[in-house]
Amino acid sequence: MDKKIFLDGHIDVPEDRLAAVTAALPLHIELTRAEPGCLSFSVTLSNDVAGRFLVSEVFTDQAAFDHHQARTKASAWFKVTEGIPRDYVIRQED
Repeated sequence: MDKKIFLDGHIDVPEDRLAAVTAALPLHIELTRAEPGCLSFSVTLSNDVAGRFLVSEVFTDQAAFDHHQARTKASAWFKVTEGIPRDYVIRQED
């Protein structure tokens, strides 16, 4: 049986890029949630750290997650967030 893939973490967006990232976020969320194998996807602004977006993803299996990664790298979201450090932990269902 395929194991679910979980990604949790954050991206810290510099203040000078915050408006562009925030504007691009709704389409990124919409496209990701429409992907085959996406079980859940959320990106929310942290209440504790300025410019920090908390990211949580669940995909049905590695293939679905890999598809998401490939699609994202060819998207407007990738261009808007390029070079911004991400702190993610990716794990498989036990």
